[in-house]
Amino acid sequence: MNIALVVGHSKESQGAVNMSLGMTEFQYNEELVHTIACNLLNTQHKALVFYRNRYRDLPFEINAKSPDLILSFHCNAYNTRVSGTEALYYHTSSIGQEIATELSLKLSQLLEIPNRGAKPKTAEDRGGYLLKYTVAPCVILEPFFIDNTSDLQKGLYKLSDIADEIADFLHKL
Repeated sequence: MNIALVVGHSKESQGAVNMSLGMTEFQYNEELVHTIACNLLNTQHKALVFYRNRYRDLPFEINAKSPDLILSFHCNAYNTRVSGTEALYYHTSSIGQEIATELSLKLSQLLEIPNRGAKPKTAEDRGGYLLKYTVAPCVILEPFFIDNTSDLQKGLYKLSDIADEIADFLHKL
């Protein structure tokens, strides 16, 4: 199975930031994605790592490699106090919903933070463009709120555990 692992944001536009620790979404997720990819070496799965150049081109760049599943990695941010895990899926994708539901629960339990659950998205919603225009089932993972220092500290401390949990989940597909 070919698994597309998408590092959210880019070096030029690094996404949300934790001001206390100086960590961006891009920095965290680049390390997480590469750790997951290493965990998938020598397995029946092949990790295809993607970086965003132009957001509008990303779904088509991913589709060109014909993955069986797409996981895009981001982190939420709001007001430094909100906490929890979410996973986004395209509203018509039953496979996306199943994967989003299971991964959101597993990651919230691992990090010991609230499970905000699987969230359906349409093309008009934030993140919906990628979810709609990719051919394979696609889930956007938001393991925690990066602007919440407690969430980020848990995410940093358990980065390898998060990668292991996701790789274990993929092995069972």
